[in-house]
Amino acid sequence: MARPGSDVEVLDQARAGHDREMATIDVEDASLIVTMEGADKLWALRSRLEIPLAHVRGARADPTFARDHGYQGLKLGGARVPGVITAGTFRQGGAWVFWDVHDPDQAVVIDLADERYTRLVIGIDDPESAAAGIQEACGRA
Repeated sequence: MARPGSDVEVLDQARAGHDREMATIDVEDASLIVTMEGADKLWALRSRLEIPLAHVRGARADPTFARDHGYQGLKLGGARVPGVITAGTFRQGGAWVFWDVHDPDQAVVIDLADERYTRLVIGIDDPESAAAGIQEACGRA
């Protein structure tokens, strides 16, 4: 059991509350809209991303990518606390990647072209459905 006010207690509270602070992903008109919720707006240093669907190359639920790459790269703005959150802008493998993930098992990876970011890695309640919805929207665009 963690001491009240200790770092362990703070991290446990952050883990326990992460479900309420997941991003949302929507498709409006011809754009993919990612909205950060709660404290994630502060951690990620962004509250919203809007990407033309024409620039979305694909989406997939990919916990392995999130687990293997979440703690690599140069953080250029945001937060990285292992086991709690990876949020913000990172330089990974020569590319800019935007992260907002608490739990790698809930990560959807969105590949982009002709954008500042080459990839978005977003924690979402149902990554399989979100990826399928993004793929479907891209097919219609």
